[in-house]
Amino acid sequence: MKIIIKILVVAAALWAATQLVDGITVSAATTTEQIVTLVAVAFVFGIVNAVLKPIIMTLGCAFYILTLGLFALVVNAGLLLLTSWIAAQLHLSFHVEGFWAAFWGAIIVGVISWLLDLVLGD
Repeated sequence: MKIIIKILVVAAALWAATQLVDGITVSAATTTEQIVTLVAVAFVFGIVNAVLKPIIMTLGCAFYILTLGLFALVVNAGLLLLTSWIAAQLHLSFHVEGFWAAFWGAIIVGVISWLLDLVLGD
């Protein structure tokens, strides 16, 4: 149950990012298709984060220390771009155009996910 709630929280955060950042789009025709796409992309984003983020954090530990953690913003943007690429391979209508859209989108997804996790709790 907790995983389903987390996926829905990330899907809501991705929806907010599509509304606030010009370079992030969901081009599904109907609202139902958009919701299904966002939930599927949230699932993909969760898998990408679960698999790659610990590896990147381990290998890039020095960059995290040297930049006082700001390197995490670049890593999160890269993971969002990778999620966009995987979504395209799965024929999902989610697209992120370029690094800066991914950068701001990752910040929005992170902040909104954190806020919703605070509200919903464990």
